[in-house]
Amino acid sequence: MRLFTPLLLAALLLCSGCATTRPVATSGDSAPLVILVSIDGFRPDYLQRHDTPALNALAAEGVRAQAMKPSFPTLTFPNHYTLVTGLYPDHHGIVNNRFIDPKTGAAFVYKDRYAAADPAWWGGEPIWVGAERQGVRTATMFWPGSDVAIDGVRPSHWLYYDGSVTSDARVDHLLGWMDLPEGQRARLYTLYFDAVDHESHSHGPDSKEVDGALREVDAAIARLVAGLRARGLYERTDLVIVSDHGAVATSKSLRTYLDDVIPLADVKVDNYGILATITPHPGKESEIETALLAPHPHMTCWRKQDLPARLHYGSNPRLPPLLCMAALGGNITEHAYENKGGHFSAGEHGYDNDEPAMQALFLARGPDFRHGLVVPEFDNVDVYPLLTHLLHITPQPNDGDFSAVAPMLAQPPRH
Repeated sequence: MRLFTPLLLAALLLCSGCATTRPVATSGDSAPLVILVSIDGFRPDYLQRHDTPALNALAAEGVRAQAMKPSFPTLTFPNHYTLVTGLYPDHHGIVNNRFIDPKTGAAFVYKDRYAAADPAWWGGEPIWVGAERQGVRTATMFWPGSDVAIDGVRPSHWLYYDGSVTSDARVDHLLGWMDLPEGQRARLYTLYFDAVDHESHSHGPDSKEVDGALREVDAAIARLVAGLRARGLYERTDLVIVSDHGAVATSKSLRTYLDDVIPLADVKVDNYGILATITPHPGKESEIETALLAPHPHMTCWRKQDLPARLHYGSNPRLPPLLCMAALGGNITEHAYENKGGHFSAGEHGYDNDEPAMQALFLARGPDFRHGLVVPEFDNVDVYPLLTHLLHITPQPNDGDFSAVAPMLAQPPRH
């Protein structure tokens, strides 16, 4: 178990960068490129659905993980920010897609650009900030958090998220950044696709619509590879393709109605859905705890300090006192929401990160990676130290374990 403690921070600060004797970062034309691609909601078993020839070819040429374990909760914003900081959500502060700061009462809402724009939400140092500070230019296509001036730094090139931009257009824009004059070109690029996750929510992960989204994203990956080849960049580009979480079909029979368990007038509920977050009103703590902590058919609740240690979750002050997780395929809601015709997704995520259906994708191909290698499951916090190694930059203290990913490298570093 990796714990992020002051002692560990001190040790990491003392020896950050000491695991390798690689050269310092450079942004010149001869330096290798790194492209980090996220396919939101892509389960690793989707590679066996015969709709992803470009991704399968990259996996065969490079390295593929049997699975990558997402961080808890298995949600989009917490895990995307974990991938680029190497910190568990409990440590970087993006603890959910929606949450309330208990000190200020301000709300973080992942779909609200203005609500998420305050840099105070975003802890740690994302890879593009560390790279820019160390002389490596970066360009980010819609990666969560990359449109925020975190610690006063943004990527050299970035865009506000626009879901109407097609997968092909995202690739073309990224390739356009590669055509800029030398003094403006980046070495680290990120690219984000959301079509698979969108169709999974709307129609379920086993739907024909998800099959179509897989074909769409795979064609965009093929377009990216063709663009790199046309520019003579393919053989000197490390392409790292990940997802943030998996997906599972939902069932009405697994729903839990919170108002059947506790009086909603006695609590403040910040989130319903897969991970409900609850604060009892003063004087109601004992009875609410007793009701929630009792066994329930399709829901498990904890005091935040009693969450299983393996989740690396529960110490952040942005988390309320009580958290309830739906059973796999279930949902936590209230009767009023359903009576008003509230939307329920056909496919969901956010569940326990030990669930196989929540597993994420990892594959990588490029000059720094071995060929035709399949590696065991590893944690997604380990991606950040891998990226800093590929970029030859000094990492910030993080929860990742570089030794977990070093065996996939063509030339493992000398210690």
